[in-house]
Amino acid sequence: MASKEIPYKIYLEESEMPTAWYNLRADMKVKPAPLLNPQTLKPASLDELSAVFCRELAEQELNDTDPYIPIPEEIRSFYKMYRPSPLVRAYCLEKKLGTPAKIYYKFEGNNTSGSHKLNSAIAQAYYAKKQGLRGVTTETGAGQWGTALSMACSYFDLDCKVFMVKVSYEQKPFRREVMRTYGASVTPSPSETTAIGRKILAEHPGTGGSLGCAVSEAVECAVSNDGYRYVLGSVLNQVLLHQSVIGLETKAALDKYGIKADVIIGCAGGGSNLGGLIAPFVGEQLRGEANYRFVAVEPASCPSLTRGKFAYDYADTGMICPLAKMYTIGADYIPAPNHAGGLRYHGMNGTLSELRHQGILDAVSYTQTDVFSAAVEFARVEGILPAPESSHAIRAAIDEALRCKETGKEETIVFGLTGTGYFDLYGYQKFNDGLLETYIPSDEELAKSLEKLPKVNG
Repeated sequence: MASKEIPYKIYLEESEMPTAWYNLRADMKVKPAPLLNPQTLKPASLDELSAVFCRELAEQELNDTDPYIPIPEEIRSFYKMYRPSPLVRAYCLEKKLGTPAKIYYKFEGNNTSGSHKLNSAIAQAYYAKKQGLRGVTTETGAGQWGTALSMACSYFDLDCKVFMVKVSYEQKPFRREVMRTYGASVTPSPSETTAIGRKILAEHPGTGGSLGCAVSEAVECAVSNDGYRYVLGSVLNQVLLHQSVIGLETKAALDKYGIKADVIIGCAGGGSNLGGLIAPFVGEQLRGEANYRFVAVEPASCPSLTRGKFAYDYADTGMICPLAKMYTIGADYIPAPNHAGGLRYHGMNGTLSELRHQGILDAVSYTQTDVFSAAVEFARVEGILPAPESSHAIRAAIDEALRCKETGKEETIVFGLTGTGYFDLYGYQKFNDGLLETYIPSDEELAKSLEKLPKVNG
């Protein structure tokens, strides 16, 4: 098998698509700490979570025993419109870098939403429809998640209310218009339409918002409207579960040609694509079947994994969502504006945080300038304009390949190319004009935010 000639793009057949999502938590000996009810500070129950999320999604959130959860046929049928997605050998990038490393990327931008987000959006819309709901509310950063959810809700004839981080709402008007085209209402966050939005605006006048702000508004909107539930595009374990189709397909494609990955890289904001990509590989490692190096890549302006604290914190700025034990820089911290809006979140998924705490997951951070430099280099040789979020993984993959060049090691590097950047040209314009700003928070700034963490044992 290993002697097969490896094509530029490795495609799986429809029959090779996953029939079940992989639940990494089932293979973890030390499980992630439970979500806590924000009022009682006790583990959140199924009934409590079901007041905010669809019930079956709440069940998935709490499930840490079943390694595989079947994908409903309705969802698999939708997946077939754009899955399986290709695993691409970056031959041209390898040649440009002069590296002995072999570089592969899993391309998730081959659907109208332009990103991996549709993998979970269609699942969450399906469960909302199955429960008989009128609609859902959500937040979105750069707009990929909001776009994906608006598509999924249109497919199932559900109302969709999106709170979009204000700085992205202003920077990326065309992403906003795609959402509206699919029938969603889009509100810049923080807004005057919710009590929490008004409170945040009073405390942070002129703020460009953050994912934590938008989450708070979306949750308030959901619990204030009958027949609605809140859905989230990252952070939650249920989302990582749905995104495991990325890793399962990646592993199947590598296995098809006898390829063994050495380093697996993903950008990290809330953790959805990273968790989905590495999940089956981490499972192998936990079971003692293989060994890999996993690398999370985040913006230097929002460094939860690299400079944050592993502690219980609120998942949202308004402090109404359950508390999660995670790497965080503080729920009250509003990151500086960043063109990778999908990564501007103060915390990290609890499962990934536990892996980081156990030393299984490495983490690095980069400035916007470093990231866009890699994006341009990649676009010029590989022919795809990457999203700023994805470009964090590209930056790390290039650096790993250059390390191999120095050492002479022929390692295999796999990274997630989570989406395209054709709606992110404002950021590219700033970079091309030499006007891209870089902001790195000081130790004092982060310490001040972390002082406000809730006092919770565990």
